[in-house]
Amino acid sequence: MSPRLSVLDRSHLRVGGNAQDALRETVRFAQEVERLGYHRFWVAEHHGVPGVAGAAPTVLASAVAAATSRIRVGSGGVMLPNHQPLVVAEQFGVLASLFGDRVDVGLGRSLGFTGAIRKALAAEDASRFTEQLADLLAYLDGGIGGVHAVPAEGLDLPVFVLATRNATSAAELGLPLVIASPLGEQQVLRTIDDYRQNFRPSRRAEEPYVVLARSVAVADTTEDARRLLVPEAWAGVWSRTRGEFPPLEDPDRVLAREMTDRERTHFTRAVRGHTYGTPDDVAPALEDLLATTAADELLVTTTGHDQDERLRSYRLLAELTA
Repeated sequence: MSPRLSVLDRSHLRVGGNAQDALRETVRFAQEVERLGYHRFWVAEHHGVPGVAGAAPTVLASAVAAATSRIRVGSGGVMLPNHQPLVVAEQFGVLASLFGDRVDVGLGRSLGFTGAIRKALAAEDASRFTEQLADLLAYLDGGIGGVHAVPAEGLDLPVFVLATRNATSAAELGLPLVIASPLGEQQVLRTIDDYRQNFRPSRRAEEPYVVLARSVAVADTTEDARRLLVPEAWAGVWSRTRGEFPPLEDPDRVLAREMTDRERTHFTRAVRGHTYGTPDDVAPALEDLLATTAADELLVTTTGHDQDERLRSYRLLAELTA
């Protein structure tokens, strides 16, 4: 098993830390996974989320690129309804001009979590995503109506589409697809199959290319690996039951909680939807996952409260797939 391995980092806050700590940790983490041989390091876009510091992915990607030398850097992704395509093209043009041909443009269509955030962002209707995406590609390729995205033109920036109901757009425009997939989720498998069947070769991609996003936790014991997943699983429960994604807590504090039946149901489901365990557990699970999806690349999204334990998980995964 030797898939291309990449990283998506969301700049999570930890209880007792702050946004500045989270952003600096993202940059340090990028340096570490570069040394481990990972292929890409992408950052995400979230607005008004108490537990996530990554609000400006192109700015953060610039800091990551400046602190690294080999790993590809990009967004997973910039949410296109929040931005004008010209501005996005210009921003990535600046990144690519400064850091060469290791910059990726990952684009999604998710809107802000609340109406107030969407209003503050002056977000476009998400149904216009394909139109916005086509405009962005046009700016990268030569401009629209005499308007040019300086300095993006002619830089041949790779563009990826995050599959939040965007697989059709990716297939029609001939772009790589990024999709999150628990093993055996038939809807996701159908989405990947439809994407491949309807893919139209383009200048950017001659063949379909699927990047599978997956949370993977590897440790010396299954219980230690599961503990890595506990903080984000609990933050997800809090978001579902209280409408707010909080900073990550220590797993021991989470596991000591007296959860309600509803919280326990959500928590059990959240932990179950990941790949975790010892190297001997994870290897066959990933082999099955990659065989089922025929994915070209694995985008690992694992978080954790303890940064050393998280880095060790990524190290074990890199060794496992070398």
